[in-house]
Amino acid sequence: MTTLQRLLPNSLTVLRVVLTLVIMGLVFAPGVAAKAWCLGLFLVAALTDWLDGALARRWGQVTPLGILLDPIADKVLVLGLLLAFVQLEVIRAWMVLVIVLREFLITGVRLYAANRHIIIPAAREGKHKTVSQMGTLFVILVVVMVEEMAPASAARARFFTALIDGCMWVTVALTMFSGGSFFWRNRALLRNAITR
Repeated sequence: MTTLQRLLPNSLTVLRVVLTLVIMGLVFAPGVAAKAWCLGLFLVAALTDWLDGALARRWGQVTPLGILLDPIADKVLVLGLLLAFVQLEVIRAWMVLVIVLREFLITGVRLYAANRHIIIPAAREGKHKTVSQMGTLFVILVVVMVEEMAPASAARARFFTALIDGCMWVTVALTMFSGGSFFWRNRALLRNAITR
């Protein structure tokens, strides 16, 4: 096993966090070029989400640290951009609040479990939720870039608003479903935490 194979999966996870900071800065920068860079870097960040896990499994480098870091990096990317879009008044704040509460609660449970030397890997519902969130962010970034290119007509503005709202409703629904599944699946751990 080479040093590259040992370090690359987790390095890609850390890169995703670094890219998030750059993307968030570009979201607020004016101009089509900034939005195009924002979209391109977001696609790279989303690719690292798939690539780090694929490489770790292929090279047998699935580690407790990687299992813990990967979902945290996802949350930094998703929540950072969602909060930026709330600031830009592109999406509804209450929808993001639901997502943020779910993510913080589950992260808290994961950290509690990790403190007890229990690693909770991502489940299928959680992965579907993440794909939905990434897809929604992609749609929003495309809309923001298109609107930067030319002023939107009233009809196009209504279409974009409906498109973003629809994507957000799907994302919120999947977020709540995956959160409920997570808590039900780990109910014994939660019961132990409450009754200690």
